[in-house]
Amino acid sequence: MAIIVNLDVMLARRKMSLTELSNKVGITMANLSILKKGKAKAIRFSTLELICETLDCQPGDILEFELNEL
Repeated sequence: MAIIVNLDVMLARRKMSLTELSNKVGITMANLSILKKGKAKAIRFSTLELICETLDCQPGDILEFELNEL
């Protein structure tokens, strides 16, 4: 099982840089980078809400669940 983070895809679709998102949302570049790389262990709903509001998208546009079959 894996959660895939498609933040880079949404940034490209919105023609927005990680720096611009960081400034608009108020989240450090380091934390956004960790999230973008899929290395984050958790994300607050309030953070996800801010990202979705800024990128005009749904949480499912950013997070995807992939089931690894045996």
